[in-house]
Amino acid sequence: MTTPALARASSSAIAAKLDAQGTPRGRIIAITSGKGGVGKTFLSANLAAALAARGERVLVLDADLGLANLDVVLNLEPKLTLHDVFTARCTLEQAILAAPGGFSVLLAGSGLVEYSRLTPDVREQLERVIRTVAPRFDRILLDTGAGISDVVLYAVSLADEVLVLATPEPTSMTDAYATIKVLATQQQRRSIRLVVNQVSQSGEGRAIRNQLQLVVDRFVVPQVEALDEPLKLDYLGEIPTDPNVRDTVQKRRLLLDAMPGTAAAQSIVRLAERLAG
Repeated sequence: MTTPALARASSSAIAAKLDAQGTPRGRIIAITSGKGGVGKTFLSANLAAALAARGERVLVLDADLGLANLDVVLNLEPKLTLHDVFTARCTLEQAILAAPGGFSVLLAGSGLVEYSRLTPDVREQLERVIRTVAPRFDRILLDTGAGISDVVLYAVSLADEVLVLATPEPTSMTDAYATIKVLATQQQRRSIRLVVNQVSQSGEGRAIRNQLQLVVDRFVVPQVEALDEPLKLDYLGEIPTDPNVRDTVQKRRLLLDAMPGTAAAQSIVRLAERLAG
């Protein structure tokens, strides 16, 4: 469950702490979802590759601290992870790895029950790591866990902006709405980016965005006190269903490296263009 302290935390206030020294830093984007299995880590990795191809210095931080799988997607076998950084077994520099696609990664461990809940130590260590790496990159992508656990929400609170990934599946849309509601009411988010994955026809993603916006306007906006600006779902784009995605994931390769000309790969390139713009 979300703690009362986290519920009161303002995303802008927490993110501002990262700028306390006045040092220029990269844009921090949390990529999250209401439910698992929608392609969040796939998007994080390939979007990072697309941004890196545009000349950006990009870091993907695996913020799914206890159930990490970014290493599997990238076919990496890390000897050092965020767990080692948190426990002072290695330096942060030693844990940052070069990934296929021209970007860097900070991988997390898997099956670590101690990261299933948000302890004061986890809060402090995660903020410290992000604050340290932020000035070194143009863009930091936080590949969070799914859902609205306190660990996920705290990771999202450290970001300048949040991108919610959903699919046309009814359960995914319902959980995406729940995530958007929590981010609006607890973190005072007023603009949330939306990407719809696995669409079967062009325009389906925008239709889903419009459906979600209608529900948000009806049920969430009235709950937000002193709404200083409209709560907007910023539609970033859609990714079509593509059998090549499954093939590359099974082969542990980036779609943008293995099959850059496919429809799904080109849609991610367009997402990167809009994000950078």
